[in-house]
Parts: sequence; structure tokens; C-alpha cells
Amino acid sequence: MSTHRIIFLAILCLLAGSTDAASKRFFTDFLQDLPTPGTGGPTFDTTIGTNITGLVGKTVKLTCRVKNLGNRTVSWVRHRDIHLLTVGRYTYTSDQRFEAMHSPHAEDWTLRIRYAQRKDSGIYECQISTTPPIGHSVYLNIVEPVTDIIGGPELHINRGSTINLTCIVKFAPEPPPTVIWSHNREIINFDSPRGGISLVTEKGVLTTSRLLVQKAITQDSGLYTCTPSNANPTTVRVHIVDGEHPAAMHTGNNGNSTASQPPVLLPLVLLTCSTLMLLQLVASCSTHVPATPPGRRPVHQARTLAKEKARGQRSTRNWNCQDLQEVEESQDLRRRGVEWSPVPGT
Repeated sequence: MSTHRIIFLAILCLLAGSTDAASKRFFTDFLQDLPTPGTGGPTFDTTIGTNITGLVGKTVKLTCRVKNLGNRTVSWVRHRDIHLLTVGRYTYTSDQRFEAMHSPHAEDWTLRIRYAQRKDSGIYECQISTTPPIGHSVYLNIVEPVTDIIGGPELHINRGSTINLTCIVKFAPEPPPTVIWSHNREIINFDSPRGGISLVTEKGVLTTSRLLVQKAITQDSGLYTCTPSNANPTTVRVHIVDGEHPAAMHTGNNGNSTASQPPVLLPLVLLTCSTLMLLQLVASCSTHVPATPPGRRPVHQARTLAKEKARGQRSTRNWNCQDLQEVEESQDLRRRGVEWSPVPGT
């Protein structure tokens, strides 16, 4: 046995037999700072996953595995506020959702978070009390899956047709193990005497569950609920109707439909048509109707037509090209200062 080892063992025996409290504390601290004999000191097992995804309201566990820990301690620290959460098997936070978990002689040191919330997302560090301390970071992401039924919240289905309800589960950390459908809060029995009910579920990053109910009848109306095992449920209300129904009922989106909106372009089209007809009438008058010799009508009739045209009022008789021409001639002569009167003998 080497001299150094003998001296070391002698010091240990001396300190172990001492009753002085200060000597015992020194002995403990001294051993903590020494590496475990035969090893290069404590290390982290990097094969453990460092990206953890949890669900809102569920329990999530963060685990770090330490090799050759010796007499050192393992702590969990939250980076967001540099808050010490656990030391060894003791919890150092007033938030009772956090708890330290460790089995004697095991290498795993776990931080358990119950009723996880979105604000719990972030970086957590597993630290070993070496000098200086060494750490291993774990990123936690708390997500809330979204469940949706296409066409909801209300659907109108014709009697005798097939009810096709498609439930989609998004943002789940893993596909839901099961998807349960219920009708009016009762789980649907696919072996019921009603028959014609089937379910097709496709799992993946985007999980879809399709419920088919053939030959819809009035009793099939009601509330249908899609409940994934790892996400929140969602509902849709189905109405079984006879024959055609208003277009607004097809949308399934609060009854809104563009079919119920008034035609905005109709007044513009009517105005355009009226303008074109007036222009065509004026053009035909200037092209096909010969000029009427002045004096064929009494002056007061020409004035009456002019006043009616100026006021935009409708005459008791039909307007024609001759009327328009006489009005224009009368207005032109009045601008020149000439007053026409009936020709004698007409």
C-alpha cells in the first residue's frame, strides 16, 4: 500500500472518530469536492431526450441521467427566472405543481410538473454540484391540441342522404390513441340495430376521424361530439330536413350566405341601359327625321315641351323625334332673340 493512501486513510479515521461538529462538516464538504475514485467525475447521459412536449392540464416529467454522481447533489433550475426548483429529493418552490422525484441508488433525477400550463414552456437545467457546477439543459414545450369538425358548428342534411362528419386533431404531440364519437351525449354503438354507421380514423401529424351515418332519419338529428383521448372535445349540431332548404343553411358558418345579399350591380345596369336608349333615340332623330319647318306648331306648345324637358317631367303623350327637334329649334331661336308665331293659314 502506498504512503499517500495510508496517510489518506489515517486522516479519514481521525476525522471519523472526532465528535467535533465543525470537523464533520469539513469532512462532508471535502468528500463532495473529490471525484469518485476510479472515474473522471460525474457526467450526464446525453442519450436522454432534451426536447419534451407536454399537454396543457396534464403531467409532464423532465429527467436527467447522471453517471458517477458520487456524493454530489443534483438540482433543477428554471432559466426563465433563475429559480431553484429542486435540490436532490427536496423541492424548493412554493408552486406545489413541481416535485422532485428520485429512487435510491438510481441514476435518474426527475422534475415532475402536474397540471402543466402554457407559461411552463421554456428551458430547464439539471445541475450537478461540482466546482464549478456543470449543467444539462432540457427544453419543455407545452401545447394545447386543437379539435375541429369540418362544416360546424351546425349542419343541415337532407333526409335519406348520408351524414358525413370529419373530425380533425391538430398540434397534438402524438396521434390520439382513441377517438370517441357520441350522439346527444351517448357513445355511438356501431353494432346497434340502427345499422349503417361506420368510422374511419387516419392517424398521423394531422389525425382525421370520419363518421358516416347512412340514410339519415329524423332521429339522427342532434348534437354529435368528437372526443380524442389526448385533446379537448368538439361538437356539431346536425339538422335533418326535408328536401331543399334556404341557401344560407348550407354554409354551416353561422348561417351566412352570399345568396341572401341584394344584387348591387342591378341599378348600375339599368342606368346604363337607359342612357344607351336615350343616345340611340337622339342619334336616330338627327339622322332619319327631316327638319320641321318653323311655325308648324304654336310657340306655346314648343315652350311647353321645352319646360317639360328642362324639368325632367314626363309628358302626358309620347315623346318622338319631331317633338325633340322642335324643342331644340325653339330653344335655338330664343337664344337668337327670334320669337316664332303660327303661320297664317296653318
